[in-house]
Amino acid sequence: MSFAQELRRQADPIFEAIYEHPFVRGIASGELQKEQLIHYVKQDFEYLNAFMRIYGIAIFKSSTREEIEMFNEQIAFVLHSEVHPHNNFCQVAGVTYEEMQGFPLAPSAHHYIRHMLTVAHEGSLGEIVAALLPCPWTYIEIGQRLLEEVKPKESHPFYDWIYFYGGGMSDLTERFCNYLDDWAAKVTEAERARMREHYLLSCQLEYMFWDMAFKQQEWPVSL
Repeated sequence: MSFAQELRRQADPIFEAIYEHPFVRGIASGELQKEQLIHYVKQDFEYLNAFMRIYGIAIFKSSTREEIEMFNEQIAFVLHSEVHPHNNFCQVAGVTYEEMQGFPLAPSAHHYIRHMLTVAHEGSLGEIVAALLPCPWTYIEIGQRLLEEVKPKESHPFYDWIYFYGGGMSDLTERFCNYLDDWAAKVTEAERARMREHYLLSCQLEYMFWDMAFKQQEWPVSL
């Protein structure tokens, strides 16, 4: 079992909990409240902005053109392609994507972003990839499983969202997993332990992000 496969095995209870989360089940059934979709898009817009900045830090730390290309391609993907599932949620909620931009971070999104930024500034490239990997990996598995479970037709409210994540992004996960395996093979056990810790914490925070959107989480004291 490779290092990435071992991480996935350890995180399996979290992956299962994410798939059974009420927000994900709402995607499957096509039944989510307008306010839940809006809260998700507001938070994910800011989250993905941070994600691109973290890729930028990874580029700064890269030592080969292949690494630079890998991270640069992901910036382009988030910037130009990952707006499509957001637009699907906005369409169902009856709002425009532009209206959903520039809002403050809710607690769980704030925690998740700060976790990844800390790893990006303090860690190695292997640690950065370990912290970033749960985001695409959980979404791809959700999309693939929903395609198999729901077999959505074009009339399904979240048809575009499900097909976007389930229909052809597995190459990204495979590429990052291979990179993680190669990195883990050449570093100390202490660094591998940090990579494992970053990965598992990001998985937990993926669950918390869905929960934040479903419950429309805000800070406890309104200002």
